[in-house]
Amino acid sequence: MNRVDTWIIAVDNGLRTVFGHGTAAARPRPLPADASGQAAQPAPGSDESRQSGALMRVNHVGEVCAQALYQAQALTARSESLRSEMERAAREEADHLAWTRERLTELGDRPSLLNPLWYAGAFGIGLVAGALGDRHSLGFVVETERQVEQHLAGHLDRLPAGDTRSRAIVEQMKLDEARHADSALAAGAADLPAPVRTLMRMAARVMTLTAHRV
Repeated sequence: MNRVDTWIIAVDNGLRTVFGHGTAAARPRPLPADASGQAAQPAPGSDESRQSGALMRVNHVGEVCAQALYQAQALTARSESLRSEMERAAREEADHLAWTRERLTELGDRPSLLNPLWYAGAFGIGLVAGALGDRHSLGFVVETERQVEQHLAGHLDRLPAGDTRSRAIVEQMKLDEARHADSALAAGAADLPAPVRTLMRMAARVMTLTAHRV
């Protein structure tokens, strides 16, 4: 494909991510079952259901941003191997996008109203990271995924114990994010400067606090 085709595909992926339901998950969705063989769920309209919905909305925003980051970094990758790696990771993140979107529907909740803004901002950050070179782009992946892994661990502490469906999704996402970080590190990721890591944490904090409600 030429560059124009690549950008057309990137725009199409962006529109599908922000305004559609995303692509179907490529892997079986991890759903633990209780003794009756059914995944446990909080009662609709309960405080637990609202808490799960708010947390899964934040996780869905994170996956919207992940799609933007990986798509942008694939576009700016210098090597074909890195481009392929970014595209593979984006496909796995598309699973996460589908899982969180479906879970929001099951909980009777909605995605963030600011998803177009989140996607645009993350795409711009991904372009900047990619423009700095492949090693720094990989370093950005490592730091992003480590922060997401910590964020998901926090959500496991906050999700209602009885919401086994949401907990299973978050557990699998956490495993995938750790694997993405390990892969980027093994591929030669550069260490990011401490001020950059701090700015990334601050930006993530603003996003999570806003998406929890809007």
